[in-house]
Amino acid sequence: MHIFLYTLLLFHCLHTKAENTLCRIMADPMYPLLYKDGDITIGSLFAIHSKETLSSFEFTQKPQFLSCSSVNVMDFRMAQTMIFAIDEINRSQSLLPNVSVGYRIYDTCGSRLSSMSAIMALMNDQELIAEDQCNGQSHIHAIIGETESSATVILSRTTGPFKIPVISPSATCECLSNRKEYPSFFRTIASDYHQSRALAYIVKHFGWSWVGAVNSDNDYGNNGMAIFLKTAQEEGICIEYSEKFYRTEPENLQKVVDIIKQGTSKVIVAFLSHFEMGNLLEQLNIQNITGLQMIGVEAWITAKSLITPNSFHVLGGSLGFAVRKIDIEGFSDYVIKAFWDTTFTCSERDGNFPQHELNCSRYQDLLFLKNYNEDVPEQRYSSNVYKAVYAIAYALHSLLKCKEQEGCEKGMMIKTHQVVEALKNVSFTIKMGDHVWFDSSGAAVAQYEIVNWQQDSNGSIQFKPVGYYDASKAPHERFDLDTQNIIWAGGQLEKPRSVCSESCPPGTRKAAQKGRPVCCYDCIPCAEGEISNETDSNNCKQCPGKYWSNAEKNECVLKAVEFLSFTEVMGIVLVFFSLFGAGLTALVAVLFYSKKDTPIVKANNSELSFLLLFSLTLCFLCSLTFISRPTEWSCMLRHTAFGITFVLCISCVLGKTIVVLMAFKATLPGNNVMKWFGPPQQRLSVLAFTLIQVLICVLWLTIHPPFPHKNMKYYKDKIILECSLGSSMGFYAVLGYIGLLAVLCFILAFLARKLPDNFNEAKLITFSMLIFCAVWITFIPSYVSSPGKFTVAVEIFAILASSFGLLFCIFAPKCFIIIFKPEQNTKQNVMGKS
Repeated sequence: MHIFLYTLLLFHCLHTKAENTLCRIMADPMYPLLYKDGDITIGSLFAIHSKETLSSFEFTQKPQFLSCSSVNVMDFRMAQTMIFAIDEINRSQSLLPNVSVGYRIYDTCGSRLSSMSAIMALMNDQELIAEDQCNGQSHIHAIIGETESSATVILSRTTGPFKIPVISPSATCECLSNRKEYPSFFRTIASDYHQSRALAYIVKHFGWSWVGAVNSDNDYGNNGMAIFLKTAQEEGICIEYSEKFYRTEPENLQKVVDIIKQGTSKVIVAFLSHFEMGNLLEQLNIQNITGLQMIGVEAWITAKSLITPNSFHVLGGSLGFAVRKIDIEGFSDYVIKAFWDTTFTCSERDGNFPQHELNCSRYQDLLFLKNYNEDVPEQRYSSNVYKAVYAIAYALHSLLKCKEQEGCEKGMMIKTHQVVEALKNVSFTIKMGDHVWFDSSGAAVAQYEIVNWQQDSNGSIQFKPVGYYDASKAPHERFDLDTQNIIWAGGQLEKPRSVCSESCPPGTRKAAQKGRPVCCYDCIPCAEGEISNETDSNNCKQCPGKYWSNAEKNECVLKAVEFLSFTEVMGIVLVFFSLFGAGLTALVAVLFYSKKDTPIVKANNSELSFLLLFSLTLCFLCSLTFISRPTEWSCMLRHTAFGITFVLCISCVLGKTIVVLMAFKATLPGNNVMKWFGPPQQRLSVLAFTLIQVLICVLWLTIHPPFPHKNMKYYKDKIILECSLGSSMGFYAVLGYIGLLAVLCFILAFLARKLPDNFNEAKLITFSMLIFCAVWITFIPSYVSSPGKFTVAVEIFAILASSFGLLFCIFAPKCFIIIFKPEQNTKQNVMGKS
């Protein structure tokens, strides 16, 4: 209970003390570098110096003011531009008449510490009112700054809750487009969203698919690089590496340089501020890393500070986006005369600002710029400051209800949130002709100049415009590039190549390399029957049924049609043996006809012998119908001719076999069998056997005849033109009938082989039928297994082999006797009675 009472009493004492505490400034306030009083005051933050020296913190005395050094000319010119624009407005009779505009320009020295001090100074007025209490209200109506994105984020986050409008002339980070987080932020430059995407588009435009990427490790670099990487992926660009470093991180910088040195990409997208780019340039020079095509951003591509005696070896040919140059009329003369006479007097001033803050020693390092204005035409951000000042003026002009003749309502209290709302609606045209307005994110329209680092005849480095990019135009009209005037890395006139893998020519396809980006691939030839007729094809296309890929695999051509022709070697050989067999058979017939009255010819029915020779001639000749391109008629002819001629041939042999048997039977006493199988019956039997085959063939041709067929199964790259059997049953019926007659003939001849004749023809018939059956039994598996035209060749071979077998086995012994042993050509010798 006692503890509770003591605690309650303590809180009461603290509360009472807090109510009586006066608002005091605990330390010396930060004073502006340049200032002017006015009815309306615009604050600004510029890094007019780039280096800050920290005092020692010994905690034995009050810390001294931070000292700044190393003049940043670009930011100093922006401060001069702001004053120049304000002076113009103050002289204007149409814009804010009878209202004076003042300014307070703070030097942040490129330091976050000084930047925060300056922000606090702008937000909290230095003047004190009665009873030593702070008035709590700033006279600043808007702030112009900062120049870097990270510093601008700090500024906008700090001023945002108080709804103080901030307009940056050069902070491009896309993160600042978030209106929920930065509702009172505006900028007279485009967001990096457009620049980052344009970087990917220009890389794609030049055909570079393999690039390295380096960015500043801050809001500006990280956000810009993230957009670039996303767009690059959408455009099919592969990133070999994406590294980042900050200006105060030499270890990370060295790591980046080592990665660049080891990399294979010839193009580097450098999303860096000019500070980081200067550090990188220094290291690349030290390690003599040259020949890389740099693609830059507006922060460094036109930075004069990067021009050194050795920088062109590294950055020569660099290509990048720059803020458009706009010449402000009268500004070049102003910076060497009027500015120093009116603004920079270096005299003592009245007011609460201590003398030690205002003496001339503070401005000594700026005085070397007093008579120098050669850099003014190259200052690309000054026009953005000029636009920002006028945007604030037009916003206040509308809030104060100014009229050209009557002036403005000076008694009105303007609050900062009203200025924010007014800025959203401003739309005006400056005297240089540019139209100024803010989009929904508070940014200006993206319009960039594309510049190229070139060296002129006297060795000086120039930022030569080679095109432009306008995001407000249609996608196909945004880029306008004069490629002919670009000088590439190393002073080359030919565009460098930067690819992980060379393009795959037509006839191949891309195959991704495992574990590497999609731009790294191997070129694999298309498979047989597939083509690719485009460069860098991802897949090969299958050729349609009647087509096949050519040797280069880049075109589908009609498949070669294959059939057994008269012009090829195999066809010529088969034709030769076919005609040779027919000719030989004809010679035998001529020989037999000339010796038709001799016993060896007359024996065993000479009429059947001549018919057999005729049928053998047809058998030899029918093989010719199997050669040449199959047609509907040739397909029907070849099989029917083959079936009928062979049946005619076997019927004759069968007749001769039966004659041998009958002749032996007729020699027996009381047997008159020959009168039942005389010549008329022999002719009739041959006719009857043949007619059965004719009937089978007619049925075959009527029901389902053979027809030409394009066979694509045996070979993928060619078409076999063959005769389809139509009805397989018909074909095998024809073969089966021939085989039946051949087997019957063989059996009868085998039974008659030992009959007591000196010249027993049954022996010859037995042997010929044995060869005939062997050939055709072997033919069946060979016919089934042989592909394409070889199927036809096997069939022709079987026809010729069996025909030659019959010819030689039956007629060769007789011809030998007729020609070489005529003395044996007697009736006694034939009958075996000599």
